Amino acid sequence: MRTAVDWKDYGVIATGGGEKLERWGGVVLLRPDPQIIWPARTPLRDYRNISAVYTREGGGGGWESEPSVPAEWQVSYKDMKLLVRLMGFKHTGVFPEQAVNWDIMSGLVKGAGRGINALNLFAYTGAASVSLAAAGATVTHVDAAKNMVERAGENARLNGIDNIRYIIDDCAKFVAREIKRGRRYDAILMDPPSYGRGPSGELWKLEDNLFSFVSECVKLLSDDPLFFLVNSYTTGLQPTVLKNILQLNVGGRGEFDAYGLGLPTDEGIVLPCGASGIFVSGNKRANKEKKQ
Repeated sequence: MRTAVDWKDYGVIATGGGEKLERWGGVVLLRPDPQIIWPARTPLRDYRNISAVYTREGGGGGWESEPSVPAEWQVSYKDMKLLVRLMGFKHTGVFPEQAVNWDIMSGLVKGAGRGINALNLFAYTGAASVSLAAAGATVTHVDAAKNMVERAGENARLNGIDNIRYIIDDCAKFVAREIKRGRRYDAILMDPPSYGRGPSGELWKLEDNLFSFVSECVKLLSDDPLFFLVNSYTTGLQPTVLKNILQLNVGGRGEFDAYGLGLPTDEGIVLPCGASGIFVSGNKRANKEKKQ
């Protein structure tokens, strides 16, 4: 388990009863979380400064917020600024536990000693793209949702970033076309959904499709790749599954690792938040050893 411990504008205040109480800058949110199967020490809804609650009562779902909650606001992670907004399906546009991966990937890019061409698939609102671009990578950002890509552009402009290429497309179709074009990338990252449908009704189920999709994406790796990272929020999927998928597809060209992602809480426990697997090239390791 790797925990995102360097946040100052974000924190988990309390958990219990399938919900988490979070601080996003000066805004306190109460949201559902299926991993929280333990009871709250004290009722979370009794917390006096809650700004907004995401409720699923009545079979639907939506935010109930105080009038003082802005339409959007900013939080910072280290030198990166990100926009936060109350969105559908309990989301805010930022997954704070991913700070673990932002740090790992940006560190690899900075240490590469060369230009890195990175591909971010299922790229959502672009925090990873901004982090990679700020580290010096040239990033291709791909997501099928136009509004999410637009949000990614807003996050990039907020940080003065202009080395990101934005693509609104089904990720599988984009990858297939890039293979035909002969395009290559030094770094690939993806955060595919557990379940979904493409623009033409194509069914995506992570357990059925992830291995073959990674197999296709490997064809886009350059002759001197830096890394390949896969993240998943599918409940019950162990980190080692992601590591195995990468090992079976990429081969023995480097090192492989897998880990759960977590957020520390003010209660003194760690909230689990998905899993990641990563391949880092042997060339990167060899270059690092030479410098030492």
